[in-house]
Amino acid sequence: MKNTFKILLFSFLFVSCQQKIEPADIAKLNGYWEIERVVFDKGEDKAYKMNESYDYFEISKENKGIRKKVMPQLNGSFLVNDAYEDVIVRFKDGKAFLDYSTPFSKWSEELIAVSDQELVVRNEEKKEYHYKKAGPINLTNNGEKTK
Repeated sequence: MKNTFKILLFSFLFVSCQQKIEPADIAKLNGYWEIERVVFDKGEDKAYKMNESYDYFEISKENKGIRKKVMPQLNGSFLVNDAYEDVIVRFKDGKAFLDYSTPFSKWSEELIAVSDQELVVRNEEKKEYHYKKAGPINLTNNGEKTK
């Protein structure tokens, strides 16, 4: 009985603290995102201290766009290839979803939170991916602003 009460209380707190994603929030997805950690369905996490690649989102006002993997370089540029995923933002039952597609596969992630500095998505396996906003790395020219 004690465990049931704890689970209900935890579930209530989790649901009540969840951000409601509005259509105006979708523009915050645009840009470079670096993964910080993954929270698994049983509650354990895996932290990422350094990443070789970032996710780059470019979503239009029509809620359609792309996601690419890019590799930051020390001079502030990014290595990119021609691979990308089409993304459509879908709203259903008060929630927002990112629907991805490639010529080989289709899948969805629930958009849990998005702000100017944070992005959280949950996949169908209940894994939560926590990202922080990222920019180019620039260790040349005494750290002058990179274009």
